[in-house]
Amino acid sequence: MAKYSYEFKMKVVQEYLAGKGGFAFLSEKYNISSTRDLQKWVSAYNEFGSDGLMRKRKNQTYSFEFKLHVVELYLTTEVSYQDLALSVGINNPPLISKWVNDYRIAGPDALKPKQKGRRPKVDKPKDTNLDKSRKINVETEYLKQLEDENLKLR
Repeated sequence: MAKYSYEFKMKVVQEYLAGKGGFAFLSEKYNISSTRDLQKWVSAYNEFGSDGLMRKRKNQTYSFEFKLHVVELYLTTEVSYQDLALSVGINNPPLISKWVNDYRIAGPDALKPKQKGRRPKVDKPKDTNLDKSRKINVETEYLKQLEDENLKLR
């Protein structure tokens, strides 16, 4: 469960926008652990509306090209993760931070989607009777050769 409900966030953001207090005052009044949380709520509300305050139930998947574009934007401009996230429509700035770190460590390939799920089983070739008989024939020929060699050495 989320620490703060949608209704609570909406109430505090509406009070801030109505001018009933600043970040520090409202954070203290409503016992919010950090003024930064309230700042994030307000910026998310301003950018995405009431949807910005809702908790996402399904993870958004982003294409390789989009991730690469966002990482290059961050690396070429002097903008914060928060501002960049708002400008490209992502409501999760730490996600951009993860992409940038992965890019710096492993290059662009780190941004490609990873295969999920269990690895497919490798089919082992099934031994047929014919294969078994061939193996036996090869083994017996090898044994005969060894016996012949052994006799010659005596």
